[in-house]
Amino acid sequence: MIGMFASFSGLSFLLAWLIGSPPANTEPQCRCLYGDPCWPDEDTFAHLTQQLSVPLIHPRPLAHPCYTDPDCPACVAVHARWDEGTWRAEHSGATQHPNFETFINPSGNVDACYANSSVGDSCGQGSVPIIGVEARTVADVQAAVTFAAEHNLKLVIKNTGHDFLGRSSGRGSFMLWTHHMKDIAVHEKFVPLGSPPEGESYEFALTIGAGVQWHEAYTAADNSGRMMIGGISPGGSVGAAGGWLLGGGHSALSPSYGLGVDNVIQISLVTSMGDHLTTNAYSHADLFWALRGGGGGTFGVVTSVTYRTYPIVPVFLASMSVTSNRSEPVKAAFTELVRITTSLTDSGWGGYVQFSPVGDTCGFSFGTLVPNVSWEEANRTILPYFDYVKSLATTSNLAQGTLKLEGGFTTQWPSFWSLYKHLMPNTGQVGRNLELGSWLLPQKALDGDYEHVANVLMENQGLSYELIAGGAVSKVDPLSTGLNPAWRKAVVHAVFGITWPDGTSAEDIQRLRDSMGSRLRSVRALAPESGAYLNEASMFEPDSRHAFFGEHYDQLRAVKRKYDPIDLFVVAEGVGADEWDEELRCRV
Repeated sequence: MIGMFASFSGLSFLLAWLIGSPPANTEPQCRCLYGDPCWPDEDTFAHLTQQLSVPLIHPRPLAHPCYTDPDCPACVAVHARWDEGTWRAEHSGATQHPNFETFINPSGNVDACYANSSVGDSCGQGSVPIIGVEARTVADVQAAVTFAAEHNLKLVIKNTGHDFLGRSSGRGSFMLWTHHMKDIAVHEKFVPLGSPPEGESYEFALTIGAGVQWHEAYTAADNSGRMMIGGISPGGSVGAAGGWLLGGGHSALSPSYGLGVDNVIQISLVTSMGDHLTTNAYSHADLFWALRGGGGGTFGVVTSVTYRTYPIVPVFLASMSVTSNRSEPVKAAFTELVRITTSLTDSGWGGYVQFSPVGDTCGFSFGTLVPNVSWEEANRTILPYFDYVKSLATTSNLAQGTLKLEGGFTTQWPSFWSLYKHLMPNTGQVGRNLELGSWLLPQKALDGDYEHVANVLMENQGLSYELIAGGAVSKVDPLSTGLNPAWRKAVVHAVFGITWPDGTSAEDIQRLRDSMGSRLRSVRALAPESGAYLNEASMFEPDSRHAFFGEHYDQLRAVKRKYDPIDLFVVAEGVGADEWDEELRCRV
C-alpha cells in the first residue's frame, strides 16, 4: 500500500502521539501529486468510487468549454455569467477569482485557462485539482479523507471557492468538494451534545450542512421568523459552514451581535483519522475552541454547523457618497469618519466604506446599518456626520476642490434579509484576478492621530474601510475562542488589493505584489501589535503566526497535533503551514 500508513497504521500513530511518545517519522516527507509514480492508478480510484454515493469528479477550469467550441451553450454561459458568484460555486473547478485557478511555474510561465481564449493559446489545468470526491454524505467525506491519508495525497477542501489564500485549489492535488452537502434543519429547542441537564438550550437554532451558502441559510432563518449573523457577498454566495466561520466570520451586524465564531453552538467534522466528531462546549471542547478562529482546512473537514438565531428586528441603513476633483475635501470627510468610528461601532453601527477613484475624481461610498433602534437613536448617532460632510460641500471652494454629495440620509427596512436582497444583486465583485492585503485597526490607533490614519489609508487605492468589529465583538473574552485576540481590540478591518488583466506576465504580477507589500507595511505600522483577518489577507504575510493567530498559535498547534497527527490538512498561512515548503508539498 502506497502512502502514510504503509508501515504504521493511523490508529497506532494516534495512540502513540496521545500518550506523549510520537513514533519515528517513517512516512514520506512529501505529498504525492498527480504525475508522480506514487499517484493511485485507475483500479485504485475505481475501488474508491465503490465507496461513494456519486461518481468521482474531474474538475476543469471554468473557461474550458470555450477551447473546444466557442459557440457551445457552456461557453456562452461562461461569458454571460462570469461574475456571478453562485454560478461559479456550482462548478468544481472554478474559484471565485480566476487567478487561483492559474499556476505560475518556477520558470515564470503562467499555466492558465483564460475566459478570452485569444489571450492564451491553450487551456491549462493550472492549480485546479485533477480528480476528487463530490461529497453528499458524511460517509463520502470519510472515504475521501481516508483515501487521501492512505495514499499520502495533497488534499484540497473546496466548497464555493471564496478564498483569497488559494486554499480551494492546488496543482496536482486531490479535491474534496463539499458544495452539495445542503441539509438544513431548524430546531425549536436545541441542546448541544453532551450538555448537562442544567446546561443552556437555544431556541430556533439552525443546523446547516457544509455546502449551504448564506443566501440559503438566511432564507431558512427568515422562513422561521428568525435572523442570523452571516457573511455578505453578491447573491449570498459565500459558504456558511466553512472558511468564513472557521476564520472568524465578520458581518455588518457584528458590532451588534458579534462575529460568526461568537454565534456558533456546535460543529461536526471528520478528522484525518476518519472519525466523525461533534464538538461544542461539552464535547471535544479543545477542538471546538480551535475551530472558532483557527482557520479553515486545518483541523478537519466540517460536515455541519449549528448557529444561534435571533428574532427579526427592523434595520436602519445610512448611506452617502462623496466625490471631488481634489483630494482635500474627500480627506477631510474621511478623517472625520475615522474620528467617530469607535463611537459608531459602540452604538451598533456596522458597514463598509469603499474608495473607488473614477477618472479625475476621487471619493468614497459609505453604507452602514444598525438594527433594533428607534428613529431618534439612529439619527442621533449618524446625522451629525452627514451634517458635517454637507457643510464641507457648502464651504468648499475652487482652491480646495468641489465636493459632490449624494445621499446622506437613513432609511428603515423591516429586516436585515430584506435589506440584503435589495442591496446585493447576484453579480459583481468576483470573476476578476484579485489578491488582497489587510490589517485590523484597534481603537487606540483610531482614537490617536486620526488624521495620520486617514492619510495612510487613503494612499491605498481600492481601500475598503470596514466597520465590522468593536461594539459586541470587543466584549467577548479573547481567551474564549481560538480567534486571534487582536479581533477583540479591533474596530476596523482595512483591506485593499491588486488586480490585473488576463495574460499579465509573472514578472508584472510580482511587481504588483511588491507594490501591495509596500502599501501593507505602511498600514501595518499604524498598529504593528495587531493582526489580520485570515480569510481576507495577504498570502505573503512576513509573520503569519503573529498576524493571523497572535498568542493563540502555540495552543492551536497543540490541538492540531492531537486531532491531525499526520498533518493531512495543510493550507496556505494555516497553523503548521510554516513547517512545509512554499508549495505545501514537502516538510522542511
